[in-house]
Amino acid sequence: MIELLIVIAVLGVLAVAVLATINPIEQINRGRDTGQRSDAEQLLSGIDRYNATQGIWPWQTIQADDDAVAWGLVTDVEDSAGCSLLDKLAQGSGACTGADEVKASFTSRLRGTTYNPLYMEYGGEAGESVYVCFQPKSGAFRTEAQRRCDEGVPADFPVGADCAGCVDDPTACYICLP
Repeated sequence: MIELLIVIAVLGVLAVAVLATINPIEQINRGRDTGQRSDAEQLLSGIDRYNATQGIWPWQTIQADDDAVAWGLVTDVEDSAGCSLLDKLAQGSGACTGADEVKASFTSRLRGTTYNPLYMEYGGEAGESVYVCFQPKSGAFRTEAQRRCDEGVPADFPVGADCAGCVDDPTACYICLP
């Protein structure tokens, strides 16, 4: 009886070891991609709250400023006074006073050198969406991005995340949210 229990325990340990080594890199990448999606959602939510309370987008200083934001890194988006989008959403400092829509630790993480960067684009026309995008690292998220391209994307989909590159190279696909 004891030998049988030992054999069952050894088989259980081996089964756990096999399951853990199936593809840990994919699991780590999927976790990171899930975090990226969450960060993109949080950023979009902060942008929407800023717009609702201030009456302008965080990349504007006055309502007459251009609404559009060309495809680029979120960390590079600034208003005409040179204030960063992230500073205006967080606390900011000096002339770039923020609205406290997101935490400073969140903006610090987005600016980190090891962080998979977020991109954004907004066409500036009524009815268009603000898009925040990232390049997925896991196979599951790349498949999702490819499927979205195959099924068709909205007319205001970001130019920088164009699906043409995704056809030949799955690593060139983007997950884009609103």
